Amino acid sequence: EDYSQVAGFEAGADDYITKPVKPKVLTSRLKALLRRRPVPEQEVPSKMEFSDLIIDPERYHAEILGKVIELPRKEFELLSLLASKPGKVFTREEIMDRIWGTVVIVGGRTIDVHIRKLREKIGDNRIKTVKGVGYKFETID
Repeated sequence: EDYSQVAGFEAGADDYITKPVKPKVLTSRLKALLRRRPVPEQEVPSKMEFSDLIIDPERYHAEILGKVIELPRKEFELLSLLASKPGKVFTREEIMDRIWGTVVIVGGRTIDVHIRKLREKIGDNRIKTVKGVGYKFETID
């Protein structure tokens, strides 16, 4: 059995699991591997314009009706993510991974707090909750 493990590692394996394996152990090992993987760089969309809202990710700048909106970094990143694909529902897990990363541990209500603060700044009618799934950005005509 040691020979099999050594051969596997020499062939490029990152881990070795012997049978029988408990489902919780397998899940934990997979999650650990995923935490260690490099997160691909996300393509930053150019300036996004929606009727009265402008978001410029390159400059970390947002304005509504010509007035600059002061947004902390994570709020700005969250707004940019949602606005990058209007109508697409982003799951809570996807938002967490894309904005906070897989290594950072934050509270379960973190996304909700950031969404609430964004709604206070840009209006309730742009970011919609899709119950049990996540959030989406909607354009206003």
